[in-house]
Amino acid sequence: MKKLVEKRPSEALPLSEAVAALKKFDGTSFDQSVEISMRLGVDPTQADQIIRGSIVLPHGIGKEQRVVVFAKGPMAEAAKEAGADEVGEEELAKKIQGGWTDFDVCIAAPDMMKIVGPLGRVLGPRGLMPSPRAGTVTPEVAKTIGEYKAGKVEFRNDKGGNIHAIVGKLSFDQQNLTENVEAFVNLILGMKPAAVKGTYLRSAHISATMSPSVRLAV
Repeated sequence: MKKLVEKRPSEALPLSEAVAALKKFDGTSFDQSVEISMRLGVDPTQADQIIRGSIVLPHGIGKEQRVVVFAKGPMAEAAKEAGADEVGEEELAKKIQGGWTDFDVCIAAPDMMKIVGPLGRVLGPRGLMPSPRAGTVTPEVAKTIGEYKAGKVEFRNDKGGNIHAIVGKLSFDQQNLTENVEAFVNLILGMKPAAVKGTYLRSAHISATMSPSVRLAV
């Protein structure tokens, strides 16, 4: 890491150059994930300044996301056909209540929330709790599964007003990785709350799993 830090650009770089610099840090035996971190000038204590949503990145995230779905009847069948890794009702809830969280996304049909609601203590801290705002409580379960399988990413600002999200893999073609980051940045910029005064995007960095960060000139 010390050797990599010595190669880290000291100045903020245009997006394409930043991605090129990041790719030079590759030296591990596994394909590292690439994450973007954005420091926003929002007040996280104000409900009208929370930045939260999701995006289907142009080139996915390079990872097969494991999706579980709470649904019954025709919706359950549609979920299975769409590629859900596990579909269920009470028995699935009991499994999760027992500590099983070996999945990346949890989707629920609206009529399943009575079953899913009590799972908040297990799923909430892990960022897996279905919610209408995130689009994971929906009657369109098959469509939503397809989006997550294609590389949909959820995000929400933390208590410090920062956004963190995976935007791909270090093995991605430079142009594809650049387009993923650009799509994410543009979405966040377009979500600027009217209540925010002063600078909205204070800084943005990209980094890999085991690399220094590179600052973006945005």
